[in-house]
Amino acid sequence: MINDQTVPLIEETDQTMPGRRSFVGKGLATIELVSRIVLAVVVRFWRLCTTGLLIIILLFCIHGGILAFTFLVLGILGLMYNAQDMLLYHPEVPPESRLYVILPSAFHLPFENHTTQARDGTKINIVLVKQPKPGAPTILYFHGNAGNIGHRMHNVLGLHTACGFNVLLVEYRGYGRSEGSPSEGGFYLDAEAAMDFLLHRSDLDTRQIFVFGRSLGGAVAIYLASSPLYAQHIRAVIVENTFTSIPAMGQHIFRTHLLSYIPSWCYKNLFPSLSRIPKVQQPTLFMCGKKDELVPPVMMQSMYSNSGSDKKKIEAFPGGTHNETWTCPGYYEAIISFMVQVLKEPRRSLELPSDDSSENSSVVDLRGYTI
Repeated sequence: MINDQTVPLIEETDQTMPGRRSFVGKGLATIELVSRIVLAVVVRFWRLCTTGLLIIILLFCIHGGILAFTFLVLGILGLMYNAQDMLLYHPEVPPESRLYVILPSAFHLPFENHTTQARDGTKINIVLVKQPKPGAPTILYFHGNAGNIGHRMHNVLGLHTACGFNVLLVEYRGYGRSEGSPSEGGFYLDAEAAMDFLLHRSDLDTRQIFVFGRSLGGAVAIYLASSPLYAQHIRAVIVENTFTSIPAMGQHIFRTHLLSYIPSWCYKNLFPSLSRIPKVQQPTLFMCGKKDELVPPVMMQSMYSNSGSDKKKIEAFPGGTHNETWTCPGYYEAIISFMVQVLKEPRRSLELPSDDSSENSSVVDLRGYTI
């Protein structure tokens, strides 16, 4: 996630009237979110909206109100369905993210910049930060839903210097220098392409691949670790401040359970990590910021409880926010301890999980709220 772009969901309330102000604050926050969604959809699709309005008026004049109303409802549903990607993915935040990507050389790190191709032909930008000596473990790094890989270089510096990892950064399709447009299925293809890249490197120890994902990247990491094709190649998994699913995040952000009655096929993206985590058998480290203002820490606890790994650990950081948990004291020490524990134990074969490729994709997050 972008380390300086976090926006609190609700401003702190005056402690003199905590109950009433909290209620008012939640109501205003919900109204603000709905208004921003409507405005974003109208701004992005204004031509389509005006054309649709003209068609509705003509239908009303010719065939009456029922047909016009039906067309209006279908039009709104279609707009909202196709606008979900716009609300979830933010490759243009900050504004220069598609134009300028900071490279590891800015931090005096040795690196290789490559382009790899996903199975659908989309070219993906990846950056490999290598240790000077061979034999080091490699961490496959999946970032969140905003910015580009350059915005994670401070964190990469710690993983490389303090933890001793090689780090492969994946720039999703539609982000930074990668081609294409963001989508849930596309992100999974990008993850597979990055894993294939690592497995074909003769200079890297492919028996020591760790998969790391922060926030939305955690969902991508869990997908890869639960994949029948790639699970056997992953030594361990690290996820940080990730969520159970996008529909669950929608319920949390809008503070209503009414969304739970919406069928899954109405969501363009799902990222159903909670249903996949029982299939993840590799040693897993869950890193949770207790002051996460976007993804409720209870989601991380739920992921930990439902994990299929018999070697799992959850690390809670009392001062950790959604985007800055990696700056907390003890963060890198927790990763080092986990890595040492994993590598000193003999690797065991995994019971390959069943294929879940038939699962659908996901929706909703709101502009300004990064996950």
